[in-house]
Amino acid sequence: MFVKNNMRWRGKAPDAAALSLYAKERQATSFHCVFGHTGYLINLAARSSDNRTKSLESLVQEIEFAGALGLPFIVMHPGAHLGTGEAEGVKQIVAGLNEVFAITRRSRVRIALENTAGQGSCLGNRFEHLAAIFDGVRNTRRLAVCLDTAHLFAAGYDIRTPKGWNHTMHQLDSLVGLDQVVAFHLNDSKTDLGSQVDRHAHIGQGKIGVEGFRAPVNDPRFERHPACLETPKSDDLHEDILNLKTLRSLIEPRRARVRRDRKFKLKKKAAPLRAA
Repeated sequence: MFVKNNMRWRGKAPDAAALSLYAKERQATSFHCVFGHTGYLINLAARSSDNRTKSLESLVQEIEFAGALGLPFIVMHPGAHLGTGEAEGVKQIVAGLNEVFAITRRSRVRIALENTAGQGSCLGNRFEHLAAIFDGVRNTRRLAVCLDTAHLFAAGYDIRTPKGWNHTMHQLDSLVGLDQVVAFHLNDSKTDLGSQVDRHAHIGQGKIGVEGFRAPVNDPRFERHPACLETPKSDDLHEDILNLKTLRSLIEPRRARVRRDRKFKLKKKAAPLRAA
């Protein structure tokens, strides 16, 4: 969920009545987890400017709103360096997060960095970018990672086979740690492997294909991780119903998952990732 208008810098804090209603409705749902996503204007990778100042102020406010709603984390795109270069962009992100975390030091809300396709000057398409941010941020307990499958594929990580998926997770584990992953965006990609073009498609209707999602939804390392769809939608959301049906059709019985565990020498055996 967005905690405020995703195309505005500032928002109005939810009042007591709204928070009470939200808590009541939340308790009545069967969702495993509800998490947030920051507004699209925020760019911590930008150099010193009015927009950077607004980005910092906006993120602080969103953390406060997320805390009031009881959200464990909010997903954020690392940012775009806008021509200053990757190293300088990462440096700015680190500085911005350190500043924001200092201001919101009493908050438990984490920032889950979302991997990107790498379109334009966007950072986060390589795991090395995420690792550098983790290395530079002082309070890494406030950081996490959200993985987007379409972005992974467009960035050049071939996740279409179990072997490719496991290799990609091994790379992430060695650089950042799989324990930092808290959520997934399950999306197919309209564009080819390594295209660095961010275009989402319905599950099985893109370049990843249906079978490319079998390994993610059955990976026991992410048994309790929430997942959501960022696929095209109409007003009645019937596309979400169809996409979830497709994903759930891929869930394998325990015996098949155990065989996969042995093949890839996974340490943890449990239920598949939940798509909600």
